[in-house]
Amino acid sequence: MTQSESVRRKALIAGAVGNFIEWYEFAVYGFLATVIARNFFTLQGESELTGIILTWASFAIAFFFRPLGAIVFGRIGDRIGRKPTLIAVLILMTLATAAIGLVPVYASIGLAAPLIITLLRILQGLFAGGEYGGAVSLMTEFAPKGKRGLYGAWQSLTVAFGLLAGAAMVAVLTATLSSEALHSWGWRIPFLTALPLGLVALWLRMQLEETPTFSKASVEHRAPDGGLVFRVILLGIGRVMVWSAAGYTYLVVMPTYLQSVLHTGLNQALVIAVLSNIGFALTILPAGILSDRLGRRNVMVFASVMLLIFAWPLLKVLQMPDIGLWVKCLVVLFAGGLVGLLAGPGPAMLSEMFPTRVRYTGLGLAYSLSNAIFSGCAGLIISGLIKQTGNNDIPAFYVMATAVISIAALMTLRGDDHRRDLDE
Repeated sequence: MTQSESVRRKALIAGAVGNFIEWYEFAVYGFLATVIARNFFTLQGESELTGIILTWASFAIAFFFRPLGAIVFGRIGDRIGRKPTLIAVLILMTLATAAIGLVPVYASIGLAAPLIITLLRILQGLFAGGEYGGAVSLMTEFAPKGKRGLYGAWQSLTVAFGLLAGAAMVAVLTATLSSEALHSWGWRIPFLTALPLGLVALWLRMQLEETPTFSKASVEHRAPDGGLVFRVILLGIGRVMVWSAAGYTYLVVMPTYLQSVLHTGLNQALVIAVLSNIGFALTILPAGILSDRLGRRNVMVFASVMLLIFAWPLLKVLQMPDIGLWVKCLVVLFAGGLVGLLAGPGPAMLSEMFPTRVRYTGLGLAYSLSNAIFSGCAGLIISGLIKQTGNNDIPAFYVMATAVISIAALMTLRGDDHRRDLDE
């Protein structure tokens, strides 16, 4: 292996590990939503569904601080470099995650408990907002020509690994602990695990070099017009909207939907969630490689059209009480795979939209705003609309609506964007 290849491999691993920790925790929170709701958000005199809605509200609020984190840390990363910013973000994000595992429950300290959890979620969102733009900038700026789709896809793959690790951790806890133990103290273990994971990630990032693209960018190089950057960010949001909505609907919110709406047992819901995330993971790298050959537009439009067509039929299968578990597993495996077709080319597509001097900020802000609205709010929107309308098809309609908008936005992509240099 040449020195250049070694540096690139280190960049991939160091960039990916922070995303792994981030999405591991978000998955744990999502998969333990019913447990967290009972411990922190099922207030006296309120229903169980209200507790679930409050839990998802706390989940959603973290996403609304991601754009602020993307701006704050993005500006730092675009001025002083990717490496020092990503190290700072990692340390802060790890500490906020581990702190959740130490908060006393509602029965012990009353309203202070949900308030503290929500504050920690806000801090997580703030720090996580500075992670994505830096990680994707790092990976795509180190990528050799013709492989940006593949390099960017590794970021999404570690998201899948984080989600799978979160699901696996919760599955192990539910299999080995009694329900009483899980609700009493077992739920804390996944959050506290962030500490040793964070130490490993910190060591890896300390070995990083600055990206060649950032190093070569002239200090006198003027940043693009702010109005133009803002319009590009809005376009980026439209392009990844269905990725955000479908990703959280199928990969994170679905276990809670199955339990609270379709009355599926926790263990079966987790099996289904794991299969959806496996489907997601299986298609990410092939989609990234395919986008390097066929273009980002072709791969992402195809995936969005498929989600538009299949979202409702797939949900109807899950709702059938007489359908076997293996059929439901195939359904979510397929749905997760479609999301992976978006997640593979997505990071490179966003990176190619912004010049080096604003890339960390621009792509991080586009991604975080889309996630704030269409991912973080997915559980809140779906649970709230089901409560108001009594319509259990809301998850499918949500994915379909975002698919229509994303298809239109993705069609504006140039067919040769994947072949151009990053600053062209």
